[in-house]
Amino acid sequence: MDYICIPFGYLMKWCWEIVNNYGLAIIIFTVLIKIVMLPLSVWVHKNSIKLVKIQPEVNFLKVKYFGDRERIMEEENKLHKREKYNPLISIIPLAIQIILLFAVLYIIKEPLTYILRIDDDVLKVLANTMGAGIDFRADQLAIIRAVQDGTMPAVSVNLAGVTEAIERIKDFNLSFIGIRLDAVTTEVWGWYILSPLAAAFSSFLMCYAQNKANVIQAEQTKFNKYGLMILSVGLSLYLGFGTYAGVVLYWVAGNLLAIVQQFILNAAINPKKYVDYAELERSRVELKKIESLGKTDKNDKNRKANQKRERADYKRFFKVMNKHLVIWSERSGFYKYFEALIDELLQRSNIVIHYVTNDPNDAIFKLSEENPRIKPYYIGQKKLVTLMMRMDADIVVMTTPDLQTQYIKRSLVRKDVEYIYVPHDMMSVHMGFRKGSLDYFDTVFATGAHVEREVRATERVYNLKEKTIIKFGYPLAEKLEASYEAEPEAEREVKEILIAPSWQEDNLLDSCIDTLLSALLPENYHITVRPHPEYSKRYAEKLSALTEKYKDAPKEKLTFELDFSSNRSIYTSDLLITDWSGIAYEFAFATKKPVLFVNTKMKVENEDWQEIGETPAEIYLRPQIGHALEKDELPDKTSGAVADLLSRKAEYHDKINALKLSHLYSYGTHGAEGAKYILKRLYDIQKQRKEDK
Repeated sequence: MDYICIPFGYLMKWCWEIVNNYGLAIIIFTVLIKIVMLPLSVWVHKNSIKLVKIQPEVNFLKVKYFGDRERIMEEENKLHKREKYNPLISIIPLAIQIILLFAVLYIIKEPLTYILRIDDDVLKVLANTMGAGIDFRADQLAIIRAVQDGTMPAVSVNLAGVTEAIERIKDFNLSFIGIRLDAVTTEVWGWYILSPLAAAFSSFLMCYAQNKANVIQAEQTKFNKYGLMILSVGLSLYLGFGTYAGVVLYWVAGNLLAIVQQFILNAAINPKKYVDYAELERSRVELKKIESLGKTDKNDKNRKANQKRERADYKRFFKVMNKHLVIWSERSGFYKYFEALIDELLQRSNIVIHYVTNDPNDAIFKLSEENPRIKPYYIGQKKLVTLMMRMDADIVVMTTPDLQTQYIKRSLVRKDVEYIYVPHDMMSVHMGFRKGSLDYFDTVFATGAHVEREVRATERVYNLKEKTIIKFGYPLAEKLEASYEAEPEAEREVKEILIAPSWQEDNLLDSCIDTLLSALLPENYHITVRPHPEYSKRYAEKLSALTEKYKDAPKEKLTFELDFSSNRSIYTSDLLITDWSGIAYEFAFATKKPVLFVNTKMKVENEDWQEIGETPAEIYLRPQIGHALEKDELPDKTSGAVADLLSRKAEYHDKINALKLSHLYSYGTHGAEGAKYILKRLYDIQKQRKEDK
């Protein structure tokens, strides 16, 4: 340590000679070290700002390539090179701080060598005078105490400088505000117990300040912030108990000065000038969404079994070679959107359908027992990300938009996989979906001409590659209509009104349900309130409060339908009241009955939808299947609007039926157009593959 301690010892000696106070000398020494280290601190501060500046891009990379660690590291390294960020720079101050701590420890332990600069030969004489076992370097504090308290035996060796050294030692005061800086808490105890407490408290203050002000530390998770704080405080306590009070003084002064330095650096080089904190927060939200995928309740008794099952299905999926068709479904309820297509494919061919679902309880597992050509796999949302990146099938069919723009990516191992979007409602795709939601699909199964217009207009506006569009229609509407017509017609004295809102912001349940019910309950109607399943899942407490509020309402007047396994209320109702929910068109097209709309806040996922130049179907269809009221027209016009729509049932029947046939492609074909397209594409792919060989 001499090579390190000698120069710092001279600095400490100089500080001591100026103030002639050991404690003040240590504090001044600490200040000078901070000043000398300031250029390095500025360098580290700028480097830290660079890291936080690119953090939004890093977060979005993690979202874009979620599950592909190698690609994320590769792209992150490119960002580091672009910004000239060096991750190793942050290690330098820590290494120097550790070296300095050891240097101060040695200087305080051997002040006769490093501060008083007493020759080693003289120190050996003093050590030998005290008796055997005294080391002239390791036991210098003992020599000082012996000289100062008069227990040092008379020196018998006549060596030049010994007398002068003893006089200098007598004048060397190791105390500071009543504390001996050579004392160790575990050896003396008493008031010295404050020494480790002071070290721990200063570390707490420094960590607290850095959690607020340090550009990197402020962006850490709570676990990292407070974990580091606990570690730092714990190490400081250990240091305070086991080392000299002078070292603790240096530690405390260093921590307090670090706080001051941090605020000075922030004032001189303000991170807010370089970091887009709004974008950083947005990137955090997106990353949090994808990291939360597939999280399950730790108390779920099936959790481990499902994890084991997922691993087995994942391996089984990739053991199958030459997969031609893969269907991905988010959960069991999504089977209804694929049902007609699957039925047609099974009837028209001998194709094997590989059906990947995120739901371990998906009904597809039971259905596959009846048809061995359906091969189901349970893959959780998180594992699905890597499965999709490794996708090796000819065609992938899915109802989920945002391919490539969100967490589901196109295959990295096969560039020729064809991705087909299958609709899960009859509405528009340019306003209700996020911008670019269909851009990376190769083929779109369109419900009607409105979708084809919107897709083509989007391609023109953004200069996108033209997709294949198939006049698929919406087979679910056919099934709903058939189910309704199979229901026995029942004459009722009391009209049935169904209130079925969406779950989006400003939906009927949150904004005006009380106003609606106040107008309808006095009338001769039976009202069924059917919340959206997603609302029931997300806002269970609000829904519970609502049902509690109306618990005393007569059952013959008001019912809350919370069992979503049946659609009976849809079929038996004479009128639907909703906001912007897609149930309006499923109800109207199946029953040919009108809908009363309430103009709550419109669901807009794409703020730039007007650039496309197409009016969304959810806007222009409303007046054709019913009537719309503004919220401020409730409750005054509610009863009149309801009575008017009910009285025009026959008129709306023919009008809605004609609208259904004009709005939807290929009505009555039960998804045949989609099945024919897939089979034709698979034939062409196989033919091309043979020709290439």
